[in-house]
Amino acid sequence: LQDLVSYNVKHNEANGEDNRDGTDDNRSWNCGAEGPTDDPAVLALRARQKRNFLTTLLLSQGVPMLLSGDEMGRTQRGNNNAYCQDNEISWTDWAGRGKDDLALLDFVRMLIRLRADHPVFRRRRYFGDLAVHGKQQLADIAWLTLAGEEMTEENWEAGFAKSLAVFLNGGAISELDRRGEPVTDDSFLLLFNASEGDLEFVIPPRLYGQRWFKVVDTAVALEAAQAEDAVKPGDVITVMSRSMQLLRCG
Repeated sequence: LQDLVSYNVKHNEANGEDNRDGTDDNRSWNCGAEGPTDDPAVLALRARQKRNFLTTLLLSQGVPMLLSGDEMGRTQRGNNNAYCQDNEISWTDWAGRGKDDLALLDFVRMLIRLRADHPVFRRRRYFGDLAVHGKQQLADIAWLTLAGEEMTEENWEAGFAKSLAVFLNGGAISELDRRGEPVTDDSFLLLFNASEGDLEFVIPPRLYGQRWFKVVDTAVALEAAQAEDAVKPGDVITVMSRSMQLLRCG
């Protein structure tokens, strides 16, 4: 995970093949500096990107798969083909972790607890269910624009768009628990901003929920992620550049 935010290209020189081995398609971004750096802006962006990747993984449907050690930001020093490196390059350093690594571990623990507590993040069926809210039916998932409106085909085809809001309906889980009772949960809003600037999201209409509380914000440290005040339909919430937020309906 650390290499994903620290290197643009492979660094396999230690393998003895003149860096010819391994894929040349890293699909990674160094956030402004190649490899280790002490630039505070680069380090802050890397930390935010790691939280982004972990949050999208652990709040996704299906079974999350996390490489051992990535919960603390494991690195292979840019080597993307460490088949011959039975040494510190490929080993996980469990003992020498700094405060930033331990903070990331706490963040992952929080996400795992959140996932375990809320079945809306681990459905056993594909999306496609409806739940009755008064006289209206609300789907189990909705894709929303910055304006809090359901996305149209035109919105989906806007290749320049780098934002998205997702509504997960905790009242539309068509599953039964061990006692044969319907599974219900809180509803959640996920707000994604992949752009280089901060964006303002409008909270969707009352049908989706009357009050929303922030529970995750990848732009800030773990201790600052919990929001004090609720936001309501029509309110505007700012999501920092290259970050995401999770709001719970309460």
